[in-house]
Amino acid sequence: MLTDLLLAIAHHLLIFALLGVLVTEMVMLRPEITGAAVLRLARIDTVFGALAGLILIVGFARVFLGARGAEFYLQNPVFWAKMAAFLAVGLLSIQPTIRIIQWRRAVTADATFRPPTAEVVRVKRFMHYEGTVFFLIPIFAAMMARGYGL
Repeated sequence: MLTDLLLAIAHHLLIFALLGVLVTEMVMLRPEITGAAVLRLARIDTVFGALAGLILIVGFARVFLGARGAEFYLQNPVFWAKMAAFLAVGLLSIQPTIRIIQWRRAVTADATFRPPTAEVVRVKRFMHYEGTVFFLIPIFAAMMARGYGL
C-alpha cells in the first residue's frame, strides 16, 4: 500500500530530523553562548517543536490509515511504551524551551545579554535527558516491527 509506505518514510525522516535538531541544540548550547547564538537557538528550538508536531500527525496517520490498522497499535503495550517515551521527551523539552524563550526575550531587550552559566548547564542537562529517553523510541519501534507486545 503506497500510503502506508509514504507515511512510514515521512515518519522515519521526521524522527531522524528531530534527533538532528536536538543534537544541534546541544552542540550550540555552551556556557559562553552569545546573544546572536541565543536567537539562532530559539529558531532551532521552534523547528524542534514543529517537527514534534509533524511526527504526531504522521504517526497517528500511520495508526489510523496505515496497512496494519489501528488494532495493531492500540492493543500493543510496546506502542504505548513508545508513546510514553515520546511524551517524556516532550515533557523534558518544556524546561529548555521556556528558558530559551526567556533568553531570546532578554537578548531582544539587551543585545549584550548572555545567559548565566548555571542556567545553560541546567538546560543542557535536560537536553541530555531528552536524548537519553529519545533512544527508547526507535528501540520500541523495532520491537513493534518484530511483533513484540502482541
